[in-house]
Amino acid sequence: MSFFKKIFSKEKKETLDKGLEKTKTSFLNKLSKAVAGKSKVDDDVLDNLEEVLVSSDVGVQTTLKIIERIEERVAKDKYLGTEELNQILRDEIAGLLSETNSGDDTDFTIPILKKPYVLMVVGVNGVGKTTTIGKLASQFKKKGLKVVLGAADTFRAAAIDQLQVWADRVEVPIVRQEMGSDPASVAFDTLESGINQDADVIIIDTAGRLHNKVNLMNELTKIKRVMQKVVGDAPHDVLLVLDGSTGQNAFEQAKQFTKATEVTSLAVTKLDGTAKGGVVIGISDQFKIPVKYIGVGEGIDDLQVFNKHEFVDSFFK
Repeated sequence: MSFFKKIFSKEKKETLDKGLEKTKTSFLNKLSKAVAGKSKVDDDVLDNLEEVLVSSDVGVQTTLKIIERIEERVAKDKYLGTEELNQILRDEIAGLLSETNSGDDTDFTIPILKKPYVLMVVGVNGVGKTTTIGKLASQFKKKGLKVVLGAADTFRAAAIDQLQVWADRVEVPIVRQEMGSDPASVAFDTLESGINQDADVIIIDTAGRLHNKVNLMNELTKIKRVMQKVVGDAPHDVLLVLDGSTGQNAFEQAKQFTKATEVTSLAVTKLDGTAKGGVVIGISDQFKIPVKYIGVGEGIDDLQVFNKHEFVDSFFK
């Protein structure tokens, strides 16, 4: 583990290992079958490996990229043994993740020169968006940061109420209006309130509708424009929350949202209940957007900062 620049705490690492258990077991079982009876990496092994990666929700494009890189290594070493394939795969996946993710963080931080730090959260309903906001608020508060939430998903009363529950649970202030109110107005009021309260972090929830991309684009653009009247360079981060358990559907959601607005980071949730953890690798590679957080359990502390080294280690452990 010497290649890790920073190491998770033992407790965090155990949570990550447990959260990725289904993905790891499924992947390694498929991998062992792919190389069964083979002593060296040949075309048959590579064909089987391609099938393993695609069926593990890594995605076709990313899979082809990984296979191509392994083929280059095989070409250099004609007698590459199958027992080495595990380490080679590990190296190539870590390399892919390195292209998008700095991956050295182990804790929840914000740029100290940005105050208030404005985080706008987007994603379809049901992916764990509001829960992610609540868990983020909890983690930031534990760091001694003052957090204010804004309930700008005004199209569902349940969304406002759910965010209120989290605000009460974490004991942070929330700005809300009635259902049907202008989301941009809520965002404006939240930023003003946050500044008045000397907030360090302001987190804005937004509506998760995808049925009309034009409306979604217009709405998110308007929220940004109105926020910039209060904080000139807001939002500092647009976090797209994706449900990892949906596999390839998460790719489609990422595609739609990146068309609708500029997404600067990703949170992939519900990885503990699925064998589809490979989706993290594919989405990070295909969209060139860093994965900032992953959800590996239902507990309030089970949202983790994504660390590429730790993730790959748990994936292959």
